[in-house]
Amino acid sequence: MRRHLLPLGLAALLFNPSFAQTVDIERRGNYEISNGSAPRTVEPASSLSLKAALALAFGASPELSGARRELAAIEATIIQAQVRPNPELATLIEDTQKATRTTTLQLNQPIELGGKRAARIDAAERGRDAAAAELDAKRAEIRAAVVAAFFDVLVAQERLRLAQGSVELAQRASSAASRRVTAGKVSPVEETKARVAEAGVRIEMTLAVSELATARKRLAGIWGNPAPRFEHAEGDLDALPPLPALADLNAGLATSPKLLRAKIEVDRRQVLAEIERSRRVPNVTVSLGAKRDEQLGRNQAILGLSIPIPIFDRNQGNLLEALHRTDKARDDLSATEIRLSNELTLAYERLNTARGETESLRRDILPGAQSAYDAATKGFELGKFSFLDVLDAQRTSFQAKAQYLRALAEAHRSAAEIERILGAASASSPAAPAVTKP
Repeated sequence: MRRHLLPLGLAALLFNPSFAQTVDIERRGNYEISNGSAPRTVEPASSLSLKAALALAFGASPELSGARRELAAIEATIIQAQVRPNPELATLIEDTQKATRTTTLQLNQPIELGGKRAARIDAAERGRDAAAAELDAKRAEIRAAVVAAFFDVLVAQERLRLAQGSVELAQRASSAASRRVTAGKVSPVEETKARVAEAGVRIEMTLAVSELATARKRLAGIWGNPAPRFEHAEGDLDALPPLPALADLNAGLATSPKLLRAKIEVDRRQVLAEIERSRRVPNVTVSLGAKRDEQLGRNQAILGLSIPIPIFDRNQGNLLEALHRTDKARDDLSATEIRLSNELTLAYERLNTARGETESLRRDILPGAQSAYDAATKGFELGKFSFLDVLDAQRTSFQAKAQYLRALAEAHRSAAEIERILGAASASSPAAPAVTKP
């Protein structure tokens, strides 16, 4: 009967639910490492909308892909945290003479006490929550980057269009000055001034072309394409993002992915401290085996229990470290709250200022500057104004339009920054209903 003791013990271990769970986990955990880099995403050679740009970025951003893989890796740590300690099979042979030999076969099974496994699983789950919050934060950053880069392209396109129009107007002014010089109505100096002004405007157009190329590369680079193929960005640049109440924005700060990540880190550190506290409770090792004494001609059952005595090492240092790191995580949470609140307030103020500047330029300055330039150009052609008046009016109109574009760009960047902080499409998001131009 006793000779069957060890096989029965092995059978009980193999059919133990925890052992079967381990085998199942190993089967589900098969994963093959992919070789080579991911294929590069290339946008179609047509107009590009903000919605299409966001879809490209969310589907092909290397940073977002890395965050997703990190979350998948953390999921694997939960699988590992669920497994139980492996048993140990030991054999011992005493004496080399068969007649007097004693053979011992023993199975040792460590048993975790103190809630170590539950705390380990809890810590792994908190790590998964932190990785999920990091993924949400990265998604918000990608969205904000796409929105800002997309409107930079729109602004650069409009600036190039403005520069091209200025070149055409400068050419007309140069031709008019040349005709008046030929007719003897003005000094040749006037024509020289017109040619110089035209050259300056052409330089502005060259800079606008370079700025547009840079903005296009910055946008396409978000989804990993260094050579943009889209023809132009399609969107309503003049539609200002709305300005929510600051109190509503502060209320949404509680669900910010970065703030949630800091809160989860506090919980994770607390669970890690519980793991170190549980390690102060020693594990026990249960032994089951059989001993064959050839000299006596009999089999003997072996039962054993091993318990470490925590006299010197009670894991006190690791526990103290974990408690201090928990306190540090709380301090980091407070610092994150303050930093995000300040960033949100600054972005709100920038958006408010940019909206006010844009509306003032659109309502008062742009119409007047354009009207003055048109009148000066027509008067110059009729001989009523000097070319200095035309240059001054042209410079004023160009500066007003450039200032208007800068204010528009700042408004959209500030709205994107608010969205990045809050982590979701807020009321100031370009995806939200926008305030159209009057």
